[in-house]
Amino acid sequence: MAREYTLNRRTTGPTSGIDYRAELNDEQFAAVTAPPGPTLVIAGAGSGKTRTLTYRVAWLLDQEIDARHILLLTFTNKAAREMTERVRALVPHDVSALWSGTFHSIGNRILRRHAEALGLTKSFSILDRDDQKSLLAGVVAALDIDTKQRRFPKADVLASIFSLVENTRVPLADVITHRYPYFEDWAAEITQVHENYTARKLDTNSVDFDDLLVLTLKLLQQDEELLGLYRKRFRHILVDEYQDTNAVQSDLIDLLAGGGASVMAVGDDAQSIYSWRGADMGNILSFPNRHDGCRVFKIETNYRSVPEILALSNAAIRANSARFEKSLRSSRTATGTKPALVPLEDPSRQAAFVAQRMLELRDEGIPLEEMAVLYRAHFQSLEIQMELTSRGIPFAITSGLRFFEQAHIKDVSAFMRFVTNCKDEVSFKRLVLLLPGIGAAGADKLWRDFLKTGAAESETVPEWSAVLATLKPPKKAAKHWEQLGYVLDELTPGGEFAKPADMVFSILEGIYAEFLQAAYDNYDNRRADIEQLMAYAGNFDDVLEFLSQLSLLGTADGEPTGDTAEKDDEKVTLSSIHQAKGLEWKVVFLIWLADGQFPNGRILESDDPAQLEEERRLFYVALTRAKDELYLTYPFINPKSYSGDIIQRPSRFLEDFPRGLVEEWKVGPSWGSADDPF
Repeated sequence: MAREYTLNRRTTGPTSGIDYRAELNDEQFAAVTAPPGPTLVIAGAGSGKTRTLTYRVAWLLDQEIDARHILLLTFTNKAAREMTERVRALVPHDVSALWSGTFHSIGNRILRRHAEALGLTKSFSILDRDDQKSLLAGVVAALDIDTKQRRFPKADVLASIFSLVENTRVPLADVITHRYPYFEDWAAEITQVHENYTARKLDTNSVDFDDLLVLTLKLLQQDEELLGLYRKRFRHILVDEYQDTNAVQSDLIDLLAGGGASVMAVGDDAQSIYSWRGADMGNILSFPNRHDGCRVFKIETNYRSVPEILALSNAAIRANSARFEKSLRSSRTATGTKPALVPLEDPSRQAAFVAQRMLELRDEGIPLEEMAVLYRAHFQSLEIQMELTSRGIPFAITSGLRFFEQAHIKDVSAFMRFVTNCKDEVSFKRLVLLLPGIGAAGADKLWRDFLKTGAAESETVPEWSAVLATLKPPKKAAKHWEQLGYVLDELTPGGEFAKPADMVFSILEGIYAEFLQAAYDNYDNRRADIEQLMAYAGNFDDVLEFLSQLSLLGTADGEPTGDTAEKDDEKVTLSSIHQAKGLEWKVVFLIWLADGQFPNGRILESDDPAQLEEERRLFYVALTRAKDELYLTYPFINPKSYSGDIIQRPSRFLEDFPRGLVEEWKVGPSWGSADDPF
């Protein structure tokens, strides 16, 4: 009979020498030193979430937990590296055996070990987006889908549709109906593409990024013995940004923790803003109910913002019903400066106010890189970009390309450039390449044939539909080619140039909207950009002047000039709120706070209250980016060139808090007539 022998735990105290009580506030300390078991940590904005997670890992190591039994899941490689490096700097332990990384990287690590169980080999390829598009294009071509009469979604859009299906577990038919209703007539064909795409991945020993999660979950669900091994391995599971998990990620965590592992989920329900890409806030709200004996800790001390900003933030989010109750408290002293509420007449004056106030703040000693302009949608930055450019204020954009550099803006301008300059080969080829069945070689042949018509040398504006009828595009493009001729005729009625705004409208409604739907998964956002371009075009009667401005703003836009360029890194940040999550600035300007803009019109038309609550969480995220000063602005007139000026009501979010929490500003112009309302 074997003799039993037990190893006793050492009782010499923390080997790292960390004084956890001194290094952490009371709320952080309680979470970091929580006993084993299911734990949910609600960490408010600016409360030291990363610090809490890092010290939790250090604490576990100091409790003699082997690093190999710890799994740290994050959403970005940067976050995983940062936390691992912080732990390595805190403790003397060897942390090389710690499993730390994104959900996808951990999934890849597991799949590489057990690929054969899923019909793959360990050397399987991971398809990036371009690889996906190529494989999907091959699948569509093999199915010989008839796309002559109407456009079939391009590979990039198909990839987005399939990704949403995998991450939300919503049936494909429902995803098409609710997210892509303009493809409902193609539902049967899209379903067939999905089935064949899945089969082709297996045939080619390949997986896409979604498979790294879906197949890992499938593997563990179908093999109880293997699941038991990983449950034994991961005795302590820590999850960062838990509010952003989707259905697959949540199920994977619950499955691994089902064997009695100590799981700690850290997140903030008030910052759940990614449902459009599959995240489900219900995962964090239901976490205590899914894990028996779950302890909930709240970290409410904020180290970022002054009390005046936090008072507004707390009041704003209380209007939501689906949330954990918490109230952020500032570690800083009050300044006496309340957030400013600034109504302005129109978008141009909104931009003028922002730019002027920035220069004043810079003169007061706040560097430009400590200022940011935040907005709900990228197109709302148009007037700001123009105003900053005209004043020589350098800026960097994190929400995408500068407005006039975006592909869809360039596409629309190509139509206008071509009709005003029939010798513009680049613009001709750009617009014909938008049509189905036409590639680079086809576009080149059509250009040579067009030159033979003599239209490029004509001193008068040709009848475009007649000229294009003499050319022979591929059969697949025939219907769209005819429509192109009609659209070009609309741009030059009676041999004259239409007004720029009317041109943009004709291009969008006549031919380009259909292309946008098929080519991009963010059709609504790109259409909104073009509608904003239309509004901007309403300031011009001459199309040549309009096109000149597009060229100048597209090339010089945002470049440092004059004395504002003393430092290359001194730039104002322009960002969508989604892109700004996790960042902070001393001064934040939150613009376009009008109903229909923020919250946006699509959500106001929805009968789903959850969508409006997510918009309010987005508002809360924007407020909590500001450290010292916060400016809330909105234009109460929105010029729409194709339907006249629209009077806008202030955002309903501005009704969610007492007016005493803000200071209302009345901005008066130094220009205009004496009876100007401002």
